[in-house]
Amino acid sequence: MSAIDKILDRLDGVKKTGDRRYIAKCSAHDDRSPSLSVRETDEGRVLIHCFGGCGTDDVCTSLGLTLADLFEKPLRHNLPPVRGGFSARELLELTSHEALIAAELADTATTRQLSPEEAQRLIQASARLLKARTLANGH
Repeated sequence: MSAIDKILDRLDGVKKTGDRRYIAKCSAHDDRSPSLSVRETDEGRVLIHCFGGCGTDDVCTSLGLTLADLFEKPLRHNLPPVRGGFSARELLELTSHEALIAAELADTATTRQLSPEEAQRLIQASARLLKARTLANGH
């Protein structure tokens, strides 16, 4: 079962709003009208946003899922430090991955305080993105 199907099958009031875009009732709070935006990316990742203020982790928990269930392919959380010698494609994949982690942790930080491990991972993602920018600029 795809990541998007796992999510949509567990939600109530799902309505398609566009190509790979949906809105549904948020399962993390008493939602009388749909306030949960659900979108599938080209890579099979599922992005969710509750306009009622629920965090992504809270929505996943209420559905009996984890953040990992939002991804078609498992994420590698312990990537090696950025070093020279990456191809342009590898650098793009790395920055995409780190940006996604940073975005997820930033979203989580809007609803609760990050754990020390999460805060450290956010700092690591930021450092890796800065290093990738330096490598991309040929320094």
